[in-house]
Amino acid sequence: MTLITTNSELQSFCNSLSNAPFITVDTEFLREKTYYAKLCLIQISGPDKDARAIDVLSDEEELDLTPVWELMNNKKILKVFHAARQDLEIIYNLSGKIPTPLYDTQIAAMVCGYGEQAGYEALVTSICKIKVDKSSQFTDWSHRPLSKKQLNYALADVTHLVDIYEHLEDQLTSKNRQNWVAEEVEALTDISLYKIDPNETWRRLKIRSAKPKDLAVLKELSAWRETEAQKRDVPRARILKDETLLDLAFQKPLTETDLARIRGISADMARGKFGKLILEVVNRGVSIPEKDYPELEAKKPLPPKLAPALEMLKMLLKIKSAENDVAAKLIASSSDLEDYVQSPDDEHLLRNGWRFEIFGKDAAKMLDGKLGLTIHKSKIRQIELE
Repeated sequence: MTLITTNSELQSFCNSLSNAPFITVDTEFLREKTYYAKLCLIQISGPDKDARAIDVLSDEEELDLTPVWELMNNKKILKVFHAARQDLEIIYNLSGKIPTPLYDTQIAAMVCGYGEQAGYEALVTSICKIKVDKSSQFTDWSHRPLSKKQLNYALADVTHLVDIYEHLEDQLTSKNRQNWVAEEVEALTDISLYKIDPNETWRRLKIRSAKPKDLAVLKELSAWRETEAQKRDVPRARILKDETLLDLAFQKPLTETDLARIRGISADMARGKFGKLILEVVNRGVSIPEKDYPELEAKKPLPPKLAPALEMLKMLLKIKSAENDVAAKLIASSSDLEDYVQSPDDEHLLRNGWRFEIFGKDAAKMLDGKLGLTIHKSKIRQIELE
């Protein structure tokens, strides 16, 4: 049986993996109608590809996922995911812990030169030589019973992942780059990635030019919306849409009549309990002392005189990316390069680890005038300068 629906089956399966060197893991979930992802299925395979799908929504009996969480925190077993961020968020919210040790095949693939996105389907095609059947990709995983086709699709995600992991590990070993992946994956274990502070959510909004007082009201409104969404377990937009939130912050309605003029707020809503709550939050924001107004962090503009240096670094990055067969985006983003060219002596990711070895070292030389670029036989090359 590939679908686990009882606690005895779950315990037995997890016990069978207790000595595995690694397991591959994936989840199926829904998020359209809830704030927190609704977990529907957990797929796990050992190296032998004898995979199981754990029916979190089993009709047979309510599953106690403790054996799964114990497996995820068994430090002797490597947990292999692809593009792990969402899976880790779900696991953290349900278990309170991040699986360790951890491995992300998307990161590994970028280190091995499979491009900047390194999508799962592309890796299956390239490494496993199999075309992924996408017909179950957008299925409703909460509907029961699950079809055989759905189960096959879900289980294939973790069985193919075994081959992908082993193939990438061989490449990383031959290139002596396992520590590169370890450095990048370490960032995924930071629990602050999966904790949302309502008081900081206003920074995620696409804010047009705003006065400090507007930001004070916006911060209060955004924190209130986030807390309400968490409490009710509904998407943020079900409380208030972003555009309504911004309009409220800029207009600052203090009466029901004013509130009813805000787009997205009906007259009935303005007169009701919900409208009173909104007015209370707006009033609270308006009453914040000027000394406590939040500040919008403006990105430091690049001085025009540094633009040529930035373009040179971008070209050097392309060269180093090609030479080392590593996705340029993984080495440094455009924003990373801008920060670096403005403050090359500050603490920066390009001054540490594998990035320093393959790019940062030469980037520093270039900014010091000790490294240049030239064209030879239609190819751009770097040259050492006196």
